[in-house]
Parts: sequence; structure tokens; C-alpha cells
Amino acid sequence: MVRVLVRVGLPAWLLVMVVGALASDADRRAWVGAQWEGVQSSLATRPEFQIAGLAVSGASPTVEVAVRAMAPQDWPVSSFGLDLEALRAEIETLDAVARADLRVGIDRRLAISVTERVPAAVWSTGDGLVLLDADGHRTARLLAREGRADLPLLGGSGAAAAVPEALALMAAAAPLWRDIIGLVRVGERRWDVVLTGDRRILLPETGAVAALERVLAQDQSQELLSRDVVQVDMRLPGRPTVRMSDAAVAELRRIRAAAAAMAASEGGQTAGGAMR
Repeated sequence: MVRVLVRVGLPAWLLVMVVGALASDADRRAWVGAQWEGVQSSLATRPEFQIAGLAVSGASPTVEVAVRAMAPQDWPVSSFGLDLEALRAEIETLDAVARADLRVGIDRRLAISVTERVPAAVWSTGDGLVLLDADGHRTARLLAREGRADLPLLGGSGAAAAVPEALALMAAAAPLWRDIIGLVRVGERRWDVVLTGDRRILLPETGAVAALERVLAQDQSQELLSRDVVQVDMRLPGRPTVRMSDAAVAELRRIRAAAAAMAASEGGQTAGGAMR
């Protein structure tokens, strides 16, 4: 027991005494701090702690330029002075970046692997066109619709928050691909399907995909959307309504008036014959 105290306790006691003595004197504390800074500086400049350069993978040319601008510009740099977590967080603030992975490779270069968001829709806003991924995250601005004509067009306030439902609707509306222009978010609560010829399908707040599928089934069996229909309102469950175009309504009225006149004429002729 005595040997243990001598071997362990005495050195520990001496260390405490030395540290206490040094800490009790401001000049000595300054000296210790200077010595420690010198050690850190010496370590930081050693070759094994130097990062020689930068390698970026998985990024498009535009994103790579932005990533390189965020990284240190003068290489080599000390690994002690580079906060990888802070740099990763900064890179992930880029609209197009979903995730960034950083590591120092065996070649002593900083490797940044970027996973970009994949555009899934075009959102038309008051400030122009914006690309959104499947979760509704903004990825980039779009100068012209023709630049991504392959993606569905969305409009209306709150459209970005409902992109998953919009994509499900576009998938269900595949039979209408020749006629569909896009989807418009109404009141940040529901969707309208906008078709060529100024036609619309008004969908409910809930069960929008099922409602659209019912319209498509009626169109397939009765050619609903080919009969001068300008609006199919599915907002009230069980009570769909159809609105015809003004020209179709006028034509229908003309036909009804002609039929009524013909019936009246035939009725008059029948009555006259009976009197004779």
C-alpha cells in the first residue's frame, strides 16, 4: 500500500502542486499559455497535419464553383484550423445540395462528396420559375419553361409544400398528357388540373387522386372531357358538377328552342286537323 502511494500518489500530488503554483501567478500562467500556443503552432505546421488541396465530386459545374468558393482558397492549410462540420453545414445551405460529406483522404486532400437534389417539378411564382425536388425543396431558378419542359408545371401559393401530392396527381393524369398544362394550388388547400382549351378539373382538399381517377374513368367511358366541357367540379364528394362552354350552352339552348317550336307547330297542326 505504501509503495502504491509513493508510486502513484506522490507524482499526482507533485503535479497538483506544480499546476497550482503556476496557476497562482499571472506571469507564469502567461508563460504556460505561450508555451502551449507554441506547441500548437509547431504541430499545425507539421506535414502530417497539412491538407494539401481540394477534390469535389458529385456536383454539377455550377454547384462545384459555389462549393470551391466556400472552401479555403490558399492551400495547403492546417487541419487544426479547418472546421469540417461548419464547412459541411455551409455547403448544405446551397439550394441544390441535399447532403455533403467531407473527409481528408490518404493523399492529404480534402474530399467533398456532394449529393444534389433532383428537380421533379417547375413552380411558377411571382418572381419567376423555380425548380423543386420531390419533397418540395427549391433546387435552382429556371430562366425559361423550355429549359425543363419534361417536368410538370405547378402554380399557386403553397404549391411547394404539396409537391408529393402533385406528383401523384400527375402520375394518375398520364392518360391526359397531351392535354394537361399543369396544376394550380388553390387557397393552399387543394389542386386544379389545368387542361388545354381553358378547361379545368377542380379537385377536393382530400382524396384528390381518387377524384381525378373517377373523372378519367368517365372520360374513358363517356368522353366527358371531349364534349365542350370547360369545368368538372369534384370538390363535393358524391356531387360532381359539369359546366359547359358558353358556345355549347348557347347551342343547347338553340336546339331546345327549335325543338319546342317544332313541337308547338306540330301541336297546332294536330289541333287544326281535329277541328276540321
